Amino acid sequence: MFDHVIKGATVVDGTGAPGFVADVGIRDGRIAAIGADITGEAVTTEDAHGLVLAPGFVDPHTHYDAQLFWDPYATPSLNHGVTTVAAGNCGFTLAPLKPGDADYTRRMMSKVEGMSLVALEEGAPWSWQSFGEYLDALEGRIAVNAGFMVGHCALRRYVMGPDAVGGQPSDEQLDAMLRLFHEAMDAGAWGLSTTQSTTHSDGDGQPVASRHALPAELVALSKAVGEHEGTQIEAIVAGCLDQFSDAEIELFVEMSAAAGRPLNWNVLTIDATVPERVPRQLFASEQARKAGGRIVALTMPILTPMNMSLGTFCALNLIPGWGPILGLPVPERIEKLRDPDVRAGMLERAHSKEAGVFRRLANFGRYVIGDTYSEANRGLSGRVVRDIAEERGQDPFQCLVEICAADDLRTVLWPMPTDNDPASWALRAETWQHEDVLLGGSDAGAHLDRMCGAPYTTRFIGDCLRGRKLATLEQAVKMLTDDPARLFGLRERGQIREGWHADLVLFDPERIDAGTATLVHDLPGDSPRLDSKALGIRAVWVNGVEAIRDDAVSGAVPGKVLRSGRDTRTVSTR
Repeated sequence: MFDHVIKGATVVDGTGAPGFVADVGIRDGRIAAIGADITGEAVTTEDAHGLVLAPGFVDPHTHYDAQLFWDPYATPSLNHGVTTVAAGNCGFTLAPLKPGDADYTRRMMSKVEGMSLVALEEGAPWSWQSFGEYLDALEGRIAVNAGFMVGHCALRRYVMGPDAVGGQPSDEQLDAMLRLFHEAMDAGAWGLSTTQSTTHSDGDGQPVASRHALPAELVALSKAVGEHEGTQIEAIVAGCLDQFSDAEIELFVEMSAAAGRPLNWNVLTIDATVPERVPRQLFASEQARKAGGRIVALTMPILTPMNMSLGTFCALNLIPGWGPILGLPVPERIEKLRDPDVRAGMLERAHSKEAGVFRRLANFGRYVIGDTYSEANRGLSGRVVRDIAEERGQDPFQCLVEICAADDLRTVLWPMPTDNDPASWALRAETWQHEDVLLGGSDAGAHLDRMCGAPYTTRFIGDCLRGRKLATLEQAVKMLTDDPARLFGLRERGQIREGWHADLVLFDPERIDAGTATLVHDLPGDSPRLDSKALGIRAVWVNGVEAIRDDAVSGAVPGKVLRSGRDTRTVSTR
């Protein structure tokens, strides 16, 4: 007897092959039968004629490490068809954790990943020490499948204490770090995540621990990755934001080759006005293959809106030279921002080469005013700064500063993308075909009140079906399912095949899309986040159990903590 039969769906199986109409039967968490007319008893059935059945989507870059404790459904990712998430990225994990270090870790995660400090304090139990204990704390209580890298910052902090920031490990400390790392991978960690990015600072404003690691430490940890089945590396360097330096390429190549495992990084920003960026970034992949490694670039297939503010930490703080000014108390900050010489210096730095990808934020005339809070700004919401500046006889940055100052810097700002042109989209479509480019990089679970990248799956498929049509439906589904599943070596996931795990998403091809991101207050402590409704998703199954029906969670928690070796196999770098 089948647990459930989905009848008459157009099956797009994740392989890239043409879709076909079939019934699909689920039994004991697996796909038990695929056929033109399945016979036999079933506990439940549903008519899916006119709907598409695809494998559950796999998001290769999330930060759901904490959110899963208060939101086992990993919303809104699960609503948008994501059944498997990779977490523990960018060098940041909640384990291993020494007693007394929880406060430091929470403040770091709040600063570097934009998570609500109150939600971190109230929403997670913080009851573990080892990485294995952390995984065990999630086992049996999540609705998505989740795999976790080990964060380099956590390893350093556990072994070196406060000296992890600014210090170098002794030989004994490096040995202890490696033992701890091996223990984590024995418990099921997917491998190493690390960051050397200049944008990553802890709650005290200091460079996070892994930024102080020298290449020898990173290579030693990479070699340890290669001693375990089904593992890999995720790494971030400053050049990920624009273009790699020679030294960064050399480091990535050496790490991947030492591990004999893939290394993925994010995010590859594609902009036709910077044509040299993509070839430079993918040169790292070419060099890795020559050395016996593999470097995979993650890139987003949509433009993810991000809101900004001069009042709270956001991407504007990461523009070189802007952080100290935007970190001042609000009255002093307003005074500085109103100084024409200060603004001129800020604009000069924002347009400099060292600003990298953040140069895109410096066209202030293209910003749209979001929420406002003062009588002086009444009627400005939804208007473009350039138009307001022309009316007032001001330059755009001056105009924006005055609007924000009237709200005591609480004004919400929406920068309009500069790379939403036909040439950039054509370049994206071309780049997606590269063997070392993978769709992903949502950052779901992080920067909660600033961006909402989780809906990239539904928005991309909707665009392929009814918008730009840069890929066929079959190609789009493969890029969201089997391709990331193969990168991580997921066992029997990523395709609709008999005997494989029944991670499935059923959707209406005429409606699938993502709603506009809106601010909601549903985190612990009533903290805010951006949320986006899934449109056209009929149902999502995780391990054969219905987890979503018409954009509402079922209450079931059928997800698995996916552990390396048991649930993943080693992926060749050749």
